[in-house]
Order: sequence, then C-alpha cells, then structure tokens
Amino acid sequence: MRLMDGLRLAVGTLTVFPVRVERVDRDVAGRAMTLAPAVGLVLGAVAGVALLLPGPPLLGAALALGALAVLTRGLHLDGLADLADGLGSGKPAGQALDIMKKSDIGPFGVMALVLTLLVQAAALTEAGFGGLVTACVAGRLALTWACRAGVPAARPDGLGAMVAGTVRRPAAWAATLAALCATTALGLLTPRPTSAIAQDGTPGGTEYDAILTYIEQTGLHGGIEQALHSAVVLPLGLVAGLGAALLLLRHARRRLGGITGDVLGALVETATATTLVVCAILS
Repeated sequence: MRLMDGLRLAVGTLTVFPVRVERVDRDVAGRAMTLAPAVGLVLGAVAGVALLLPGPPLLGAALALGALAVLTRGLHLDGLADLADGLGSGKPAGQALDIMKKSDIGPFGVMALVLTLLVQAAALTEAGFGGLVTACVAGRLALTWACRAGVPAARPDGLGAMVAGTVRRPAAWAATLAALCATTALGLLTPRPTSAIAQDGTPGGTEYDAILTYIEQTGLHGGIEQALHSAVVLPLGLVAGLGAALLLLRHARRRLGGITGDVLGALVETATATTLVVCAILS
C-alpha cells in the first residue's frame, strides 16, 4: 500500500496523468522520489512515439520535446528558468530565492530555456528513441539523489521542504542500479545504427527503417554489434546526465542553502540535456 501511495504521488506530481493521491507525507514523498525514474521511463516512451513518425529528424525531436513538456506541465522547464534567474542575479541566497518565486521570467531564464531546448533538440536527432527514454530516466533519477538524506531544503515550505532528505541512500543506489539495468536492456532492444541512416537515403523513413536497412546490409552480426554498442552508450549517457545534475545540485546548495522545487526542475532538465548530448556523441 505504501508503495502504491508513493507511485501515485510520483505520477501525480511529475506528470499530467490523472491519479487519485490519497496520502501525502514525507514517508510517501520519499517513496515517490525513489520511484521517479520509473515515471521518467514511461514519459520518455510516450513522448518518444513522435520520433517514430515519418519526417525530418529535427521535426520529430521538436515534437517529442513538446510532448514531454505537455506531459510534465512544463514544470521542469519553469524550474530551470527560475533557477537561472536566481543564480544569475548574483544576489545573496535570500534575495535569489525571492527572485525565483516571481512569476515572470528574466533574461537569464530566457537564455537558459532557449539554449537548453536547442541542445536537447539537436542532440535528440542523433540520440533517437532509446536516448530520449534514457534521458527522461536520468532526469528523474537526479530527483532521487537530490532528495537523499543529508540534502536540506532552502525554504521551510514548498515542494523542496516536503521531499528534501526523504530518500535513504540505499534506496537511491537501488534506484540507480535499476535504472542502469533498464537502460542496458533498452539499448539491446533499440539499437541506433547511425551509419544505416546515413546509407539509407529514403526520405520519410523512421529510425526503425534504418535499423532494418542496416541489418540487411551488414547481416545479423552487424545488428548484434549495434545492439551491444547501444547497450553501453545508454548507461554511459545516464551516468553522465546524473553527474551533471549532481554538480548543479552542489552549486545550488552552496548558493541557496538547499533545494527548492525550482532547483529540482532544473536538475531534471540538466540531466536530460547532458544525457542526450552524450548519447548523440557516442551513437
């Protein structure tokens, strides 16, 4: 029952999917943040359908990222913009937190949003479906680690205060291991043969058309080789994304004193973008 309470809270907090949240307290919040990567896997799979549609890769990437923003109510993007404004102001912690609470977006927030979305879209054209799902898992795994015991809240109220310090370290490590196993399996199931895409000049083909073309041209050995390659690339992208988010978390703790809902949102987008970039480079 507690596990289901945590899953309901995770889904209700991190997505637009309608769920009935019956219990909200710190114990349930900890379980919700531990299960956040599983929610990310579902989000990535749903949004990634746009990548399978015929058309230019950049259009598919834009549609997938747009779908992801809708599925999450744009909360993480809003958090990224607010944190950029707060940290970019150069003000002391109290004043920076006040800036982050304002409903408008300043110049630092606009720059952060534009650059992050450009990077994500460009990288997604190469990272493919598996890269997107991995990036979504990495972003939510960053939440798990940001809410681990020992990480304080920057404010006495709000989402940050509810979830800060609620995840025990063994649970965070267990979630990380599960995420690594899931992305490894995903790599085996969704290889990304960029060489096949380059060789297949057929307009309007999906990445799975390219996979079939690659296997036809190279044989079963080539398909297995690409699957094993993807099974290594996706976990590496996950680790890189989590590492980038933890670096931002360290900076936010030093500047603000802890986490807020905006900090958590920024961590999600940072991990997502980094994972996509690494998967695109290594694909």
